[in-house]
Amino acid sequence: MRDLTQGSPAKQILFFTIPLVIGNLFQQLYNFSDTVIVGQTLGVKSLAAVGATGSIMFLILGFVQGFTAGLSIITAQRYGARDIAGVRKSMASTLIVSALTTVIVTILSLLAVYPLLKIMQTPAEIFNQAFIFIAIILGGIFATMGYNVTANSLRAIGDSRSPLVYLIVGMIINIILELWFIIGLNYGVAGAALATVIAQLVSTILSFWHIYRFSPLLQVHRSDFKWDPVDIRIHLRAGLPMGFQSSIIAIGALVLQGALNTLGTDAVAATTAAQRIDQVATLPLMSFGITMATFAAQNYGAKQYERILIGVKQALFMSMGFGLFMGILEISFGDFAVMLFVGADQQRVLELAQQYFWANGAFYYILSALFIIRYVLQGLNDSKTPTFAGIAELMMRTVAAITLVGPFGFFGASLANVLAWIGSLIVMIPAYRKITKKLREQQKNINEQY
Repeated sequence: MRDLTQGSPAKQILFFTIPLVIGNLFQQLYNFSDTVIVGQTLGVKSLAAVGATGSIMFLILGFVQGFTAGLSIITAQRYGARDIAGVRKSMASTLIVSALTTVIVTILSLLAVYPLLKIMQTPAEIFNQAFIFIAIILGGIFATMGYNVTANSLRAIGDSRSPLVYLIVGMIINIILELWFIIGLNYGVAGAALATVIAQLVSTILSFWHIYRFSPLLQVHRSDFKWDPVDIRIHLRAGLPMGFQSSIIAIGALVLQGALNTLGTDAVAATTAAQRIDQVATLPLMSFGITMATFAAQNYGAKQYERILIGVKQALFMSMGFGLFMGILEISFGDFAVMLFVGADQQRVLELAQQYFWANGAFYYILSALFIIRYVLQGLNDSKTPTFAGIAELMMRTVAAITLVGPFGFFGASLANVLAWIGSLIVMIPAYRKITKKLREQQKNINEQY
C-alpha cells in the first residue's frame, strides 16, 4: 500500500500512476481485443455492430465506474485521516449500496437498450448484432460493478498494483475465451460479449479473494453490515453525482453516435477503430487524473492542504507532457494501428480514422488538464462542479452533432470531443480557483495554530 500523504508528491503521484496506466491499458484491451478479433474474423459489419454500442456502454458502464469511484473517495479520506474503523464501515456501506444499485441499473438498462438503438438510428444491417452484443454485456453489469468496487477500494488505501494483476488475468482469459467462442464455436458477436463478462467475473472473484486474504483494512464481517442511513447517505452523495456525471457525458456521445450512424457503416467502423486507439492513447492522462482523486482525498483527510496544491501543479506538468507526446504519436502512426481492425484494403475507413486522429490528438494537452482538475475536485468533495461540467460536455457534443456533422461530415463529428473538453474546463476552472483559495486559507490557519 502507498501512503500518498508522505514523501515527494511528484514521486508518489508518478509511482501510484504507473500501475494505473498499465491496469487501464489492460482494461481497454477488453474492448480492444473484442474489436480486433471481431473485425478480423467476422468482418466490417460486425465491427460496426460492436462499435455502434459504444456510446450505450459509455452511458451505463460509465455510470458504474463513476459511481464506484465516488464511493471510494470516502474510503480514501478516512484512510488519510487514519480512521481505520471508518475505512471498514465505508467498505460495508459501499458493498450495500453497490448491490442495490446493480439490481436497479441492470433492470433499467436491459429495458432501455432496444429503444436506444432505434433512437440512435442504428443501421438495419447491423442492428440485430448490435442488440445481441450489448444485451449480453449489460446482463453482466454485476461483474463490472464487482470489479470496480474492489479495485477502487484497494486504490483508496494506496494499493494500485493488486487490481492490475487480477485485471491482467481477466484480460488473458477474455482473449482465450473470445477466440474459442468466435472461431471454435461460431458464436459471433455474442461470443465476444460473453467472453468479456466471464473474464471480468473472474477478475472480480480474484479481487475479493485478495481483500479477504491480504487487505485487513477492507475486510468486513457480518456484524459490519448494519443499515446506517447517515453513512449510506454520505456514500450516495459521493457516488451518485460521479456516476451521473459520466452518464450525462455519455448522453452527448449517444446524440453524436446517432449523427455518425447517418454517415454509413464505414463511418461507424472508422469511429470504432479510432476510438479504441484514442482510448489507449489517453490512458496515461486519465490515470494521472484517477491518481489525483486519491491523492487529494488522502491528503484532505490528513489536513495537508498545501501538499494538495503542490501535487496538482506537478501532476499537470507530467500529464500535459504525456498528452503532447501521445498526440504526436497517434497522428503519426495511428493509421497503422487501424489496420489491426480492418486491414489495409479498407481505404475509406483508414482515411476517416486519420481525420479523427487529427481532430483529437492535437488537443490532448487540454484533456490532460481536464482530467487533473476534475478528479481533484471530486477528491475534495466537490461533486456538483464536475456534474455541471458534464452537462457542458453534453451540450457541446450535441451542438457538434447538430451543427457540424451536416456541413463538415465526419471531421465535424470528430471535433465534438475537443469542443466538449473546452466546455468542461470553462465550467471547472473558476471552481478550482475558488477551492484553491480555500485550501490556502485552511493551511494558513493550521500553520498559525503551530
